[in-house]
Amino acid sequence: MSRSAPLAAASSSRLYATVGLVLGVFLAALESSVVATAMPSVIRDLGGQHLYALPFAVYLLTSTVSSPLWGRASDIFGRKRMYLAGVILFLLGSALCGAATSMVFLVAARAFQGLGAGAVMPLTLTSVGEMYTLEERPKVQAFISGVWGVSALVGPLLGGVLAEHLSWRWVFYVNLPFGIPAMLLVWRYLRETVERTSTQLQLDWLGALGFTVGSGLLVWGLSLSIWWQVGLGLLVLAGAVLIELKHPAPLLPIKTLGQRLPQVGLWGNLLGGAAYFGVIAYLPLFAQGVSGGRATSGGLILTPMLLGWVLASIICTRLIKILGLTRQTQIGFVVLTIVFALMIVFAHAPLLVISGFGFFVGMGMGFSMVSLLLAVQHATPRAEMGATTSAMLFARQMGGALGTAGMGLLIGSAAIQEGGLALVGGLQRTFILSLLLVALGLALTLTLKNTGPLRNAPATRQPAELDA
Repeated sequence: MSRSAPLAAASSSRLYATVGLVLGVFLAALESSVVATAMPSVIRDLGGQHLYALPFAVYLLTSTVSSPLWGRASDIFGRKRMYLAGVILFLLGSALCGAATSMVFLVAARAFQGLGAGAVMPLTLTSVGEMYTLEERPKVQAFISGVWGVSALVGPLLGGVLAEHLSWRWVFYVNLPFGIPAMLLVWRYLRETVERTSTQLQLDWLGALGFTVGSGLLVWGLSLSIWWQVGLGLLVLAGAVLIELKHPAPLLPIKTLGQRLPQVGLWGNLLGGAAYFGVIAYLPLFAQGVSGGRATSGGLILTPMLLGWVLASIICTRLIKILGLTRQTQIGFVVLTIVFALMIVFAHAPLLVISGFGFFVGMGMGFSMVSLLLAVQHATPRAEMGATTSAMLFARQMGGALGTAGMGLLIGSAAIQEGGLALVGGLQRTFILSLLLVALGLALTLTLKNTGPLRNAPATRQPAELDA
């Protein structure tokens, strides 16, 4: 047998494993956009308008909190084993969501689903980084970004069509045709070598428990206006941070996040995530409860937001050498601030106008979030790159969970049920809160030193080099 045969077999296995991983990414990306469109149909069937925010919030919460734990566990037990476990949990949670008989059942199933979803993106990106060389990796990453773009176009419309012509339950059952092939391809073709160290063997279970319980109390308390739970959640989160400071392998690099640029990155992602995901959860209500559209209209109003984010992500990576990362981050927050101010003024505008504003909200998020993440990575020591990246994503998703819960409180279950002008007034209050959040994010990014165009810079720098 020639030497080329084993090489060809290895290349073929890598290709099939990549296809499986990309299917999993499509699964997770689809879930982030398809469910919001169907939620008005869900509450008409199951009731529980006062729990409207929780299916979004608990999914974001459990997927966010579990992601660092999945990543650390994969260092010990292997990427393939943990990835398969995560996909199985996700698919089981999807089946339970589709079978839900009440909103409480659905909320519990979404929490379970999110627990599995927390494994998909971090383990996919880690596996791609291990399978491909530095020269090959950008092409694969670009393909993964394209998958997110396709899901941004397909997801909202698919959710509306399924809810309108079949049942909202198929919004969850549709995960099975993608998840099962993804799982089988990864199981059959992903090859890996697990390296263990004494530090990696110490999973931070106590810290993970603290973040989960504290965040859960905070989100649940905000959603149901139980203020003692909000206070208790904040106390538990403070305790989790103290645990992280003392642990040899913390889930979140608390000490690194004390540097100026990572601090701004953390708060920028938290504030931007709260504004964006909080609004995106309720815009389908505008389409159906105010404009009188059907479930498909809910999909149409979300598509421009998601498309704007993907388009801006592609553009900003090409402008880095012209504008620089810091300037692009500031531009993104400026766009967000202007657009949310306009949405407050034109809250009573037709569906087409709100959709147009949504496109520019997505553009602002694409410029600000992508550039801010790249800036933090560029300023982070290579040894802490993964942990810091996870922290940025954690902050964004946690902001989304808190924003969804807080904006549901501003709108009120009565306005959700009544619709019309009452719902417009509630949505207008969410736009005001979003404006305050992104304006604060803009103020924080303006404290950063403008690094100028990024040309032939080293792969990583110390955080102090980009401080104000």
